[in-house]
Amino acid sequence: MGNFSISRKKTRKIPIGSLYIGGDAPILVQSMTNTDTRDVKGTTEQIKRLEAAGCDIIRVAVLDMEAAEAVGEIKKAIKMPLVADIHFDYRLALRCMEKGVDKIRINPGNIGGMERVRKVAQMAKERNIPIRIGVNSGSVEKDILERYNGVTAEGMVESALYHASLLEECNFQNIAISIKASNVPLTLASYRMMSQKADYPLHLGVTEAGTVYKGTVKSSVGIGALLAEGIGDTIRVSLTGDPLEEIRAGIEILKSLELRKGGIEFISCPTCGRCRIDLIEIANSIEEKLQGVEANLKIAIMGCAVNGPGEARHADIGIAGGEGEALLFKKGEIVRKIPQERVVEEFLSEVMKMC
Repeated sequence: MGNFSISRKKTRKIPIGSLYIGGDAPILVQSMTNTDTRDVKGTTEQIKRLEAAGCDIIRVAVLDMEAAEAVGEIKKAIKMPLVADIHFDYRLALRCMEKGVDKIRINPGNIGGMERVRKVAQMAKERNIPIRIGVNSGSVEKDILERYNGVTAEGMVESALYHASLLEECNFQNIAISIKASNVPLTLASYRMMSQKADYPLHLGVTEAGTVYKGTVKSSVGIGALLAEGIGDTIRVSLTGDPLEEIRAGIEILKSLELRKGGIEFISCPTCGRCRIDLIEIANSIEEKLQGVEANLKIAIMGCAVNGPGEARHADIGIAGGEGEALLFKKGEIVRKIPQERVVEEFLSEVMKMC
């Protein structure tokens, strides 16, 4: 197959714990816990599940000083970089940085004047902690909304650049920016404009995207379109549901654009009238059982022998359905037949031999 690699826009490279965002660093997948941050045990357990699923960065909401204190305990118990999500109260940002977080999310223009901005920027600089400015379509300043007659891409970009300028005034440069909307076209326009105006690393997402199914579709369209244009350095799929679904969706978005390598790539046909095997049940069962298996394999589950081996000739291993049986093939070559009732068991056995 041809080489259709995506050329990424060059952004400044900033540290986050032992990782980096921007520049030539890999595009990282992140999520946010939905536990009460003050519940150290529950929050830590959820973070470890997300880490096992492939999450690169995790963010927690810091609503009060008790949560800020808990952040220190959470940080000690996990491996991946920890981000503190803070609104309005600069003291929470200072305390979280003292407690060892790897990044903070705060909008400098909302914390009460330049003296407070300087305090946050100074500590962040001393500790090499980056700051993400997060502008959402619902949080644009009133004067900008009035000037642009509502929420626009121009207004969102202006808001983000204003917040960034406050940090730049304090000689602070380790800045990342997100400018999310729940409307996909507005999200696309905002990020494209920001990408042209500045070299800050961009955190991509469609905010409040929705439930797992609809939210994954919206996020895939919004995030995927931008990534395909070379825009974006880290992504978060925002879903109403288990954060694990955000990680799974985020990783698949990157894999579909060949921006993330490794792990099992799973392809299956939509089935048609030629299919004489319960392919949907077989495909779902195999995919579920291989969840979390770390192997650089391309697996194909195809419905019939007409197109199966041909369409999946680039797969490492696969099956093509027959009349109550399936053909097992490797690298497009048929190996043997497997009775339908043993397809899942025998196929998984063959896969594990290749891991």
